[in-house]
Amino acid sequence: MNSSPLANPISTAVYPKDFADKLAAKPLFYQRAYLSSLLPNHVKSGHLEKYYQRLTDFNFLIAKIQHPEFGVQALIDDFNFLDNSEAVTHSDYNSEKAKALHLIQATLWMSADILDEDPTKLAEQLLGRLLYFEMPSIQAMLEVAKKWKAAPWLCPLTPCLTPPRRGLLRTLKGHRNSVNGVAVTTDGKRTISGSSDNTLKVWDLTTGKELFTLKGHSGWVNVVAVTEDGKRAISGSSDHTLKVWNLTSGKEEFTLKGHIGWVNAVAITADGKRGFSGSFDNTIKVWDLATGEEEFTLNGHSHLVNSVAVTADGKRAISGSRDYTLKVWDLATRKEDFTLNGHSGWVNAVAVTEDGKWAISGSFDTTIKVWDLATGKEEFTLTGHSDSVNTVGVTPDGKRVISGSRDNTIKVWDLATGKEEFTLTGHSNWINAVAVTEDGKRAISGSRDKTLKVWDLAIGKEEFTLTGHSNSVNAVAVTEDGKRTISGSWDNTIKVWDLTTRKEEFTLTGHTYSVNAVALTADGKRGISGSFDNTIKVWDLTTRKEEFTLTGHTYSVNAVAVTEDGKRAISGSWDNTIKVWDLTTRKEEFTLTGHSDSVNAVAVTEDGKRAISGSTDKTLKVWDLLSGNVIASFTGESSIASCAIAPDGLTIVVGEESGQVYFLRLQGMEALT
Repeated sequence: MNSSPLANPISTAVYPKDFADKLAAKPLFYQRAYLSSLLPNHVKSGHLEKYYQRLTDFNFLIAKIQHPEFGVQALIDDFNFLDNSEAVTHSDYNSEKAKALHLIQATLWMSADILDEDPTKLAEQLLGRLLYFEMPSIQAMLEVAKKWKAAPWLCPLTPCLTPPRRGLLRTLKGHRNSVNGVAVTTDGKRTISGSSDNTLKVWDLTTGKELFTLKGHSGWVNVVAVTEDGKRAISGSSDHTLKVWNLTSGKEEFTLKGHIGWVNAVAITADGKRGFSGSFDNTIKVWDLATGEEEFTLNGHSHLVNSVAVTADGKRAISGSRDYTLKVWDLATRKEDFTLNGHSGWVNAVAVTEDGKWAISGSFDTTIKVWDLATGKEEFTLTGHSDSVNTVGVTPDGKRVISGSRDNTIKVWDLATGKEEFTLTGHSNWINAVAVTEDGKRAISGSRDKTLKVWDLAIGKEEFTLTGHSNSVNAVAVTEDGKRTISGSWDNTIKVWDLTTRKEEFTLTGHTYSVNAVALTADGKRGISGSFDNTIKVWDLTTRKEEFTLTGHTYSVNAVAVTEDGKRAISGSWDNTIKVWDLTTRKEEFTLTGHSDSVNAVAVTEDGKRAISGSTDKTLKVWDLLSGNVIASFTGESSIASCAIAPDGLTIVVGEESGQVYFLRLQGMEALT
């Protein structure tokens, strides 16, 4: 077989060997035809069954996303032929089959950022998201996916990822710090984000790719707006300036100077001729975007201005401030029309409906208020968020409001009824910004978790209580015989409890900070604790004394596990590392690195050969404790809080910070032999 990458671009290291061999043995033109041109031909010629079979064939899907000439987006586009073909009407095609194709496509959309980085995660993503659906064609495809063994991977045994439905479409990653502002072009094809990493990024919403980065600010980019024609963006920064950017060339046009405090808010008139900025200096400035000159300043707020919006006709501006008020300004007379009072906290965000009749404000008081701009009266209040509302947006038809909050959620509200429609969850930190596409079908959110997310807007009794700790209990472990439990607390102590008498036996003291993790040796004679004081302590539970302390982590120890033979301990830390310790020599053996954020959970197989770690970076990793290498990795929906391994050493139960619990199975171990 020709091993040239051009003649044989299909890698047998990735696909099932028999399938890869068959396809790779074909000429390049045949591979291209099989992976692309045959699909539209199937639809145009009415061979819908062949089209359907191809796109529900796991082998075809993984071949296409791995092929160097295609990839994830090309595969996503394949599913559009059915919707876009004039030869197909709704009645021409079995609705269940059409639904199956839409579910698979939606799964690919949601997983695109992960699959772009690592196509071998296709089976993981399909199973995690589609096990919810009992459709025969979906289940048949998943059965094939489960048998994929070209590399070790973690196979979901239960549905554990967000299913394809109304909600998250894609996550955009690239900023190195909090995303504070987002704007979207009128055609819905591009979004622009501003970050505390001092940059703006321009993204293609079709492919999910970063187009380019705009650099020039010397401080955080707090806010961004885009002109209606999509040709220019205006950003406001903590460096006290605004910058005007050309979105065709990716170059800065000019800088607007005049504010003496951070610029927190920007808005642009529909004709793109005027810009508005709100600042820490309590003022709103109006700018001529042709000349780059300041026209005039609006004074009246008694505290910093957090937000500003302008009506579609360009005649009025609305500002929100930390003085708890909104002000409505007449831009012809350059005077304040009236002040809107009602919030009991800072006004963080303001938006105005397309017809200019209503203003919507979001506040630190956790509410959203809807205001009548003719009368200056409050219409109603939207309640539901559990923390500050940082951002609001309104759909172009004026029927819905989208709000983002410090409670890490986005809520969608019906403005006619004043009711919440649904909540969008997925961000792991505050929502700082939201924008809505012109067609009202998508929202884009920016978060303190450093990501942007694209959303589809269409779619047991208690026995007894053990009391004694004086602060939060962070960790518990139970002896193998079930007679004792050990607890670690924020009060810096470990307590040992008798589960028969339901009484405290004794308290172990020695840590100088919160105890985050505890583990017990199989014989129940030793306890191991990990603490915020960066140390691990080994305790003799017979003598009730500390044996020794293990030092080496540079930050809080969040998790500990001990091998079945009691000879090794494994610790996970806020310093992003896992350390393996020899409990006989009392020395560190080696450090495992690979997580990009805090390690919150660790577990070890019964044979002591593999460790599993879960992290705030949303990944679960399986480690070979002989080589120190990662065997497999799984990406979840939120921070991994806990993990445990079944006696078979292959089945893993995972708990996420979101409350989600699911099962994974380590597959493809044959690939290592």
